[in-house]
Amino acid sequence: MSAPTRVLLADDHTLVRRGVRLILEGEPDLTVVAEAGDGAEAVELAREVDLAVLDIAMPRMTGLQAARELSRRLPDLRILILTMYDNEQYFFEALKAGASGYVLKSVADRDLVEACRAAVRDESFVYPGAERALVRSYLDRLHRGDDLPARAVTEREEEILKLVAEGHTTKEIGELLFISAKTVERHRANLLHKLGMRDRLELTRYAIRAGLIDP
Repeated sequence: MSAPTRVLLADDHTLVRRGVRLILEGEPDLTVVAEAGDGAEAVELAREVDLAVLDIAMPRMTGLQAARELSRRLPDLRILILTMYDNEQYFFEALKAGASGYVLKSVADRDLVEACRAAVRDESFVYPGAERALVRSYLDRLHRGDDLPARAVTEREEEILKLVAEGHTTKEIGELLFISAKTVERHRANLLHKLGMRDRLELTRYAIRAGLIDP
């Protein structure tokens, strides 16, 4: 009998992690070996696991940002996004970030175990209710010759937007991202211009709508 799949859970809500752990620990082929409260911690803890289950909206680094970083660092790691957002854009971003599945928290008790097993088999998993709509939307775009939804901001701008919205100062953001304060200011100015916004408050509202931080 093969060893259980080692799972990392990343969610900034302890109760959510506890509930997900209960779901997974009831299965003989899955074992939760690590928990993280944000995306950056997940990246640090993922080295000794087989599968990372990541929430989207987390402090410091989102689940999508963490998925991109983990895909670069650990290409053999399997990644699932577990989220409250029933959102087509997030689904495509998750696939581009390297995730092999997208599971809604509202049906985690029904779908999560199956999604974990699919990921281990190197298969994709999309929650059943969305599958037809997503595929139909994707095929319609291809038939029309349209591109997939474009990213409004670059990955670096997204990192800075998230930290600005969390209330970090320019100096703190520079230290967290290992860039100069002047570079942070330039990125923030680009964000304001690109998004047609005037100040930190409007950027924060945008970050909430984009799922980068919780309301």
